[in-house]
Amino acid sequence: MNNTLVINILRFVLLVITQVLIFNNLNFLGFINPFVYVVFFYWYPIKGNRAIFMLTAFLLGLVIDIFSDTLALNALASVTIAYARPAIMRFCFGVNYDFQSFSFKNTTKVQRITFLALLVLLHHLIFFSFEILSIAHILLILKKVFATGVVTLILCVLFSSLFSPKSE
Repeated sequence: MNNTLVINILRFVLLVITQVLIFNNLNFLGFINPFVYVVFFYWYPIKGNRAIFMLTAFLLGLVIDIFSDTLALNALASVTIAYARPAIMRFCFGVNYDFQSFSFKNTTKVQRITFLALLVLLHHLIFFSFEILSIAHILLILKKVFATGVVTLILCVLFSSLFSPKSE
């Protein structure tokens, strides 16, 4: 087996376990449950097979949904950010992303945090918009997106700095 495949499978399993057992039960301030599994989309190899990435994103969201009882909302949000990831990378990293030799270690910390923040923002917008499913509650949606997004971003940055290779 390829070393990258083993690492991605291990990350998948550990993020699912962490999300389901710890962060789904957190309920900070009564409504903030961070979605730390979003960091998987940051860690996934840049030049990986797109079809496998989309399938993995769907499976990750579906497994989280099964354990969280959220009616495929995580699967929808995960597939959406997996689909939008190349556009977000192009926005954050510019023309450097289009080159074959692109690597995160050639980017600044601000670019990486911006990339992660946009992934979190898009995920949360999709998730909470479909969870509430009413334009009349736009302020509630934005409150949940902002509050949960900030906590999720802080935890994802912490996870990525603790568990990413030092060469990043």
